[in-house]
Amino acid sequence: MKRLLNTLYVLTENSYLSKQGETICVHVGGSEKVRVPVHTLESILCFGNTTVSTPLISFCGEKGIGLAFYSDQGRFYGRIEGPVRGNVLLRTKQYSAIHTEQALLLAKNFVATKIANGKNVFLRSARDSNDHEIANKLRKAAQEIAYLSSHLTTAENHDQVRGIEGIVANLYFSVFDRMVKVNKEDFTFKKRSRRPLMDRINALLSFMYVLLTNDIRSALEGVGLDPAVGFLHDMRPGRPSLALDLMEELRAPLCDRIVISLINLRQVQGDDFEITPTHVRMTEDTRKTVI
Repeated sequence: MKRLLNTLYVLTENSYLSKQGETICVHVGGSEKVRVPVHTLESILCFGNTTVSTPLISFCGEKGIGLAFYSDQGRFYGRIEGPVRGNVLLRTKQYSAIHTEQALLLAKNFVATKIANGKNVFLRSARDSNDHEIANKLRKAAQEIAYLSSHLTTAENHDQVRGIEGIVANLYFSVFDRMVKVNKEDFTFKKRSRRPLMDRINALLSFMYVLLTNDIRSALEGVGLDPAVGFLHDMRPGRPSLALDLMEELRAPLCDRIVISLINLRQVQGDDFEITPTHVRMTEDTRKTVI
């Protein structure tokens, strides 16, 4: 059984990472902040302006530790990996499945699970709500997206499956802000936006999705699957399509629910974000709170 290890998140600007024996050392402003034993780590995520020494890059490659770089708001820059791990026969099976009926079945399963998890998030929020009207709207939305899952059985190709997924996503996010119970003036949400991030909830969601995508990608590589070869998302150079496929199943319970909880428990506030006319940014402290 694969041993689950930790992820080191480097969020402080102008951090410098280096190798010291069998540990990873983090310096900020010339002073050492922390040392982490390498045997406890599976991956390192660097946000913002972070520098990594060449010996540490080599060391991470040898030890199979993923090293990924993102903007301070979570936009993916690049990833450094060591030798390919896992079973080549498993990857061969994955590649051959693209051209069989199994590919369409897998795509349907990804969307069906996304629908089921989204419905459960709505129903849980409805149970937790003290507003009878909002609770009814959430239950109605749960019923509507659950009904769409019946259309998956008759979908004849990937385009039809993606069409159903798109309808589900639009319906899901159209009532997403109904789950917010506090600070509604600060945490308004009209639609999903990515570049630029136009509100605080979108900033939180995008950051959470980045973290989830990285974890899924690392897990896929760890067992020998190719993250770039998916069954629901189109395959494009540089896109981790299979990781995105699996993320569709997991984003509602693992990301969306956490974002709603952070807001409703007042663990994040409106002034935890930097607002400009063109975008919304999380502060460093906010990113630390989320992680």
